[in-house]
Amino acid sequence: MTNVGRDRLRELLDAVLAEDHDGGARSLDDMAGDAYASSFHFSRMLSRGTGEAPVAMRRRVLLERAAWQLKHGSSVTEAAWAAGYDSAEGFSRAYSRAFGHPPSRPAERHWLPAPNGIHFHPPLSLWVDANEHATNPLTEQLVRHDLEDTDALLEYARRLTEAELREVRLPGTVVLEWDGPEETVGDVLCHLVRTKETWLASIDGRDTPAHTARPAVAELVERHDAVAGAWLAMVRDLDARGAWGDRLIDALCDPPESFVMSSVVAHVLTFSAHRRQLVRHMLRAAGHRVGPGDPITWLRRHRNEETTGDELP
Repeated sequence: MTNVGRDRLRELLDAVLAEDHDGGARSLDDMAGDAYASSFHFSRMLSRGTGEAPVAMRRRVLLERAAWQLKHGSSVTEAAWAAGYDSAEGFSRAYSRAFGHPPSRPAERHWLPAPNGIHFHPPLSLWVDANEHATNPLTEQLVRHDLEDTDALLEYARRLTEAELREVRLPGTVVLEWDGPEETVGDVLCHLVRTKETWLASIDGRDTPAHTARPAVAELVERHDAVAGAWLAMVRDLDARGAWGDRLIDALCDPPESFVMSSVVAHVLTFSAHRRQLVRHMLRAAGHRVGPGDPITWLRRHRNEETTGDELP
């Protein structure tokens, strides 16, 4: 038999996807140690070979496996534990964000979008789809940064008092005429969440979501958890089908109005970025030290590269 030598990429993948028999989450250091490499070189080699950082790949493939397990009878708790999550709640949030619906509803297809075609293949294998269309990396980064930065702002807002949330910081501020005044942190956070809910309702042909006056931050966190996965799944579907030029006839408008789907996504990203910066401006005015929400820093964190610190300490 011919000696074909070591398959180094296969060794790196084995280190990323090795089972943790204690049920805990595997860190980058754990993976690198199994591959006999430093964390820096391990991450660089795998990212260069697959276009995906080790921690992100492991998280994605284990969620794919969880989706397959749920479809074949596993409980949410069992799937959460096998995927390395400490709680069913944390797993449900991650699953909903990835698949666009909660784990109580079986996924039609257990594969998630990947930049390299590498996916979970039952029972314990990987499958490489050579024809997979990966989402445009700029689109993916813009949309995911928007969702995760909104998450971070909502989590930070849990620390604020009701007075801080409702104090008028920018009198007379109107971002979009039909949305009304956005003079407080609470107002802006509400519109960050409600905008995606409203557009998704139009796309899915549902009624306009009911508007809650001055919702609590905890409610906004739950609503954003629910809408974020569906929004990301919708954008990925548009990109996979090359459907950016499709038109939405929005019957929720009076009279009904037509929108090109690429302009809908661009509209949401534009005004979401503006609102996220408004929240930061208001927080600074209230004496809070917050970072700029830079997508460069966000991407570095996702690639396990060194950063200057947390955006929202």
